[in-house]
Amino acid sequence: MAIITLDDYKLFEGITSTKNDDQLEALLDSSSALIETYCNTKFTQYATSPGVVEVFDIQWDTHVVQLKYSPILTVISVLERSTQSQTYTNLTTGAYEWYLDTVTDSIIRTNEDGSYALWPKGVGAVRINYTAGYTSAPEDIKLALVDLVTYYFKDEHRVNRSLGSASTQNQVTSSIRDAGFPDHIKRVLDLYRQP
Repeated sequence: MAIITLDDYKLFEGITSTKNDDQLEALLDSSSALIETYCNTKFTQYATSPGVVEVFDIQWDTHVVQLKYSPILTVISVLERSTQSQTYTNLTTGAYEWYLDTVTDSIIRTNEDGSYALWPKGVGAVRINYTAGYTSAPEDIKLALVDLVTYYFKDEHRVNRSLGSASTQNQVTSSIRDAGFPDHIKRVLDLYRQP
């Protein structure tokens, strides 16, 4: 699913023709997927209910589980179980059984007095359902997507070769870990990149 619509892209670029709509639609979908893979996040996919469910295997004493997607919008449910054969127990904030740390996007297991409690250990010991991301992608991400689609649409990703005294164009910073985005796009994406 694209971060922006084809109509949004055409508005950004001042395009009124429908001649390349199929190609642009495909580029919007694949470039959106590339951006989300590079940033290791989903910008809008989990922003509304049912959100995303994460299941945690706890192998050591810990009072914290860190959620994958951010920013956290709402926590729908926090469940735990002590053994695989046991059904999950729903924990509530009203009983002060857990706390959402929005700085680290973590759920902390607590006691009523505010002290830490430990999550039960085991496979699938903790199950959390939450919404995260943005109801609408950030404006700078939209702009980065527009620039990336244009970059591929105009074949700017093909490095121009120099002949004689002519210079190479379309400089990108590339290493083994990144996708070789143009520098102006990479700077924006790095603001949202999750470990």
